[in-house]
Amino acid sequence: MAETAQEQGAIDQAFVEDFLPRWDAAWKSRQPERVLELMTEDIVYDDSAWPTTMRGHGDVRVFLESTWRALSDLEFEMTDGPFLHPGEPKAAFYWRGTGTNTGPIDPPGFAPTGKRIEFEGVDVQEYRDGRICRLRIVFDMMDVARQLGTLPPAGSRVEKAAATAQRLAVEARSRLRR
Repeated sequence: MAETAQEQGAIDQAFVEDFLPRWDAAWKSRQPERVLELMTEDIVYDDSAWPTTMRGHGDVRVFLESTWRALSDLEFEMTDGPFLHPGEPKAAFYWRGTGTNTGPIDPPGFAPTGKRIEFEGVDVQEYRDGRICRLRIVFDMMDVARQLGTLPPAGSRVEKAAATAQRLAVEARSRLRR
């Protein structure tokens, strides 16, 4: 007998329409426990803003606390979706984020700039037992770094000088290996 999509672990529009407002409210609460209760204990979480893949609630808690410390007014708004993967427990949606850098960005250890940022990205969520078990968040971190002033503006003399310095360093390393 053929299994239904639900028995195979697929999700439906009703599940996602119920889940996403709870996800949004948990993020807006700035309470790690509210976000973590929507994730499995063995969550695997990749985010463009973090240098490593997070595994488990402990890693995610450190990320959340760091993020909210750096951007205390961080807000997200869904702009398109959700898009469900047919026959799979996955959904994706586009969003817009805004926030002001009022605290240190650690890692890597940047001081607060006081600058406001606006950026767009996508969440890809995979679910198990009604919670997120795999999360991928993708956005243009270089654009955010430029807005914060941690990278020079695109096409600026400073960016061109840095590119020249990088090329010279690569050339020098190449010569030393010969």
